[in-house]
Amino acid sequence: MPQRTSLADADCSIAQALDVVGDWWTLLIVRDTARGVHRFDALQQELGVSRKVLTERLRLLVDAGVLTREPYQDRPVRYDYRLTPRGRALLPVLIALQDWGDTWVLGEGETMATTAEASQEAARVRALKGTRLPELLLPGSDGRLRDPVADTPYTVLYCFPSAYATRDAYPPGWASIPGASGCTLESCTYRDQLAEFTAAGATVHGVSVQRPDEQRAFAEKEGLRFPLLSDADLALTAALRLPTFRAAGVSRLKRLTLVVDRERTIREVLYPITDIEASVREALKAVRRGTD
Repeated sequence: MPQRTSLADADCSIAQALDVVGDWWTLLIVRDTARGVHRFDALQQELGVSRKVLTERLRLLVDAGVLTREPYQDRPVRYDYRLTPRGRALLPVLIALQDWGDTWVLGEGETMATTAEASQEAARVRALKGTRLPELLLPGSDGRLRDPVADTPYTVLYCFPSAYATRDAYPPGWASIPGASGCTLESCTYRDQLAEFTAAGATVHGVSVQRPDEQRAFAEKEGLRFPLLSDADLALTAALRLPTFRAAGVSRLKRLTLVVDRERTIREVLYPITDIEASVREALKAVRRGTD
């Protein structure tokens, strides 16, 4: 391993954090373990890194309490590498880096709740089709932890920026952010067509990064009859590298829809969404195609 200059004694929290996650391999390992890649060989294949470098970085992250090793095989002993609470606390850092890259490296520096059809960001998100959603739990608006994938043939996960029970709860300048407006219309359209989704064998879940109490107030006001799930800790966002934008100092999901089957495979991705009502119709068509 190359000689490292320790910053652990520096009188700066940024420097101390960089002493743990100061090179790209360590952050990419955190990224991939958040995506459900837990075994050494799978991490090596995903990252394209040498066994020596990967071994060293994994040891560093375990020693720092970012990862924990959990044996899954006795002879020879082999381990899964999983994020600890300290490691999961890095997810907002990863999302902030991704948001910065989407906005300032791949994009034009504009705050948007959507993207261009031909953007690299859109291609990355649409490439989720055929991949598997890792197992995780999200709090519902009732406070109970739920699997975002229901035990029905299909689950429609519509991810939306934010929706509130009162107009004055929206961040300043919300209506001027391209793609941000329309969350109430989207939720109410799913509400009004819920019977059709149910008949087609699909469960509908709405997902935003809002607190459960905010989601509950909105759901009660609009009479929603399906769960809203809170990704305030960015577990789902990091697991799928979902696109975000920042408003009022908060990373918020851009508007997109995933159709997921019972085996957790993503069967359809709708992104970017420019016509909200048409996207609900497309999601229903995708479910019906899968159950025909």
